Amino acid sequence: MNIVNILINEFKLKPFQVTNTIKLIDEGNTIPFIARYRKEQTGNLKDTVLRELYDRLNYLRNLSDRQEEVIKLIDGQGKLTESLKNKILKAKTIQRIDDLYRPFRPKRRTRATIAKEKGLEGLANLIFAQDVEEDKFEEQVLSYIDEEKEVLTAKDALAGAMDIIAEIISDNAEYREMIKNIANKRGLIKTEAIEEDEKSEYEMYHDYKESIKSIRNHRILAINRGEKEKILKVNIILPDEQILSNIRSKIIIDKSAKITKYLEASIEDSYKRLILPSVEREIRSNLTARAEEEAIKIFALNLKPLLMQPPIKGKILMGIDPAYRTGCKVAVIDQTGKLLTYTTVYPTAPQNKIKESEKILTELIQKYNVDIITIGNGTASRETEMIVAEMINELDREVSYTIVNEAGASVYSASEIGQQEFPNLDVSIRGAVSIGRRLQDPLAELVKIDPKHIGVGQYQHDLNQKKLDEALKGVVEDCVNTVGVDLNTASSSLLKYVAGVSYKVASNIIEFREKEGKFNSREELLKVKGLGPKTFTQCAGFLRISDGDNPLDNTAVHPESYNIAKSLIGKDLDERNVKELSKKLDVGTLTLRDIILELKKPGRDPRDEMPKPIFRTDVLKMEDLKEDMILTGTVRNVVDFGAFVDVGVKQDGLVHISHLSNQYVNHPKEMIKVGDVVKVKVLDVDVERKRISLSMKEA
Repeated sequence: MNIVNILINEFKLKPFQVTNTIKLIDEGNTIPFIARYRKEQTGNLKDTVLRELYDRLNYLRNLSDRQEEVIKLIDGQGKLTESLKNKILKAKTIQRIDDLYRPFRPKRRTRATIAKEKGLEGLANLIFAQDVEEDKFEEQVLSYIDEEKEVLTAKDALAGAMDIIAEIISDNAEYREMIKNIANKRGLIKTEAIEEDEKSEYEMYHDYKESIKSIRNHRILAINRGEKEKILKVNIILPDEQILSNIRSKIIIDKSAKITKYLEASIEDSYKRLILPSVEREIRSNLTARAEEEAIKIFALNLKPLLMQPPIKGKILMGIDPAYRTGCKVAVIDQTGKLLTYTTVYPTAPQNKIKESEKILTELIQKYNVDIITIGNGTASRETEMIVAEMINELDREVSYTIVNEAGASVYSASEIGQQEFPNLDVSIRGAVSIGRRLQDPLAELVKIDPKHIGVGQYQHDLNQKKLDEALKGVVEDCVNTVGVDLNTASSSLLKYVAGVSYKVASNIIEFREKEGKFNSREELLKVKGLGPKTFTQCAGFLRISDGDNPLDNTAVHPESYNIAKSLIGKDLDERNVKELSKKLDVGTLTLRDIILELKKPGRDPRDEMPKPIFRTDVLKMEDLKEDMILTGTVRNVVDFGAFVDVGVKQDGLVHISHLSNQYVNHPKEMIKVGDVVKVKVLDVDVERKRISLSMKEA
C-alpha cells in the first residue's frame, strides 16, 4: 500500500505537501505548529486540512498493519494463496479485510463446528461441490451415520452437513460484498412506533421508510435516539429474493439435481440466520458512523466561531444568571475579569420584587460604572430581559444589554476549575461570573468547559464521546493558537490548549509564575519544569508577553525567526519587496509575509475581524412578532436542516435550509456560521408551540 499516493489523490495535494506533512507529524510536531510555522513545507495547508490528513494517515496505517497481520495469520495456517493475498492487499477498508479473514478466524462453538466434530465435513463438501452421483447419494449419506457421535439418522447427517454449508456460504467475502452492495443501493430503513403516541417528538418516524443510500444524517441520529429510548422499532428491509437468487446463481450448477434442495435450504438458512443479522448490524453501524462523523464536523464548525467571537475590551460588565424561585444571581466584573461584587435579586415569579430589584441593580450600575449587562439565555431569561430593558431606559447613562448562551455555565460552576477560582463563592454566583466573562473574552472563559457542554451542534450526547472529544479538542487548540495566549495572565485551562503544552506543563507554568513572578521573556519558559527545547519550539510562538524585555515576544513571530524580524525593522515592507527580501534573507515568502504582518500590527487579535454581538436597549416578545417583519439576529446554532437564529425573543427562530438562499444549498454550513449577524424575515409564528419560522432569502 502506497499511503503517500493515496493521500495525494484523496486530498488533491502535491507530493511534497503530503511527504513533508507526514515527516513533520512523525517528528512529533503539533498540528497548530505545523499550520503556523511550517507553511513552506506544507504548501500553506490549513489546520483543518492537516487534521483530516492526520486522521486519514492513521487509518491507512492501521489498515496496512491489519493487512500484514491477517496475511501472517492465514499463512501460519498454511492456507494463504496468492489470489487471497492480493485481495487482502487491495482491500480499502478494515471491514473488507475482516470479511476475507472470516473463514480462517478461530470460531466459537457453532452449529457448524458441532457438525464437524460429528465427522460431517466430508458430506458437506460433497454436497457443496455437487460432486455426487445421483443414484449413490443416499448411500453416501447413510455412511455418515454414527451413533457414538449422535448422528442417528440420514436426516441428522444432512442437517449437520447443511449447517456446515451455511457457514461456508456465510464466510464467503465475495457473497458478503455483493449483499452489502445491493443493500446500500436498494435497501430501506424502516421505523415504527412501539406504542402510538401523537405527542412523541418522533411522530414522523412512527411509520416511516427511507432508502439507505439517501437518508440524511440527522434522521439517522434521531432514529437511533428513538430506538434507544424504546419509542421506535427499527428494521433494515432488503430485497431478499434478489439476494438469494444471486447467491443461488453463483453456487448451484444443476437446478434439477437431487442435492439442489439441500443447497437451496442451506443458502436460505445461511442468508437469514448468519449473513442478514450481521449485515444489518454493519449497515446500521456504518450509517451511525457516517452520521456521527458529519455531526462532529458540524459541532466543530459551530464551536470555532463561538470561541472566536470578538472580546469586548475595556468595559465594566454585569453578568446576570436568571432564575425564578432562587432569584437572579448578579456579578459585576471589571475590565480584566476580576469580580468586584455580587448579589441576588428576585424580580421574577414567585417573589416578583421588581422595584426592589431595579433599585439594587441601578445602584450597582452607578457605583461601578457598568457599561454592559449580559443575561444568560436559560430559565427566566426573557422575563429578566424585560425588567433590565425597562430599567436601563430610565438611567441617565448609556447602558446596553445582550443575551449570551449560558450552556455549560452550571458545569463550570460546579467544576474543579470553578472551585479553584472562587473557593468561597456560592456555585450559582460562579455561573453569573461566567456569563459576564463570556462576553469579555469568550475564548478564555469557554475553554474552562468541556466543549460538548457548550451547546452547539446536534445530538452531541448521542455521539461517540471519544471521537467528539478529540475533534473538539482540536478546534479549541486551533482557536487558542490562532489568537495566542498571554503568558502572564492565562489560566491553566487556556495554557493546556497551547501547542505542545500538557496539563502538567500548564500547571508548572502557573506554579513558576506564582513563585518567580511574571515572565519577562519567552526564553524564561525553558526554566519551567518539564518544558524542554522540543516543547519550547512547539509552544513559544503562541505565548505572548505584553510588556516584556523583547517587543517580539508580544507577537506571533517565532523565536527561531527573531533575527529575520530584527533585520526587517526600518526597511520598506511593501508587498512588492517580499520576493526580493525572501531571497536576500533566505526565508520562505509565506513565513516572511506572516512576520511582516506581525511587525505592522504587533499584538493584533484576529477575533477583532469577527462579527460583534448585538447590543440592545429594548425588548421584543414573541407575541410582538408578525409575518413579514424584517429583523436582525445572531446565528446560535447550525444543524443539518437549517440554522437557529436569536432575534431577541425567548425562542430562537429556525431558518430552514430551503430558506437560507435563493440558490440550492447542499448544507447550511456553506452559507452561515455561529455568531454571524444576519437579516431575517418572519414567515410564521406559532406562540402555542413556541416555534418561529424565518427566512434569509426574503430579508
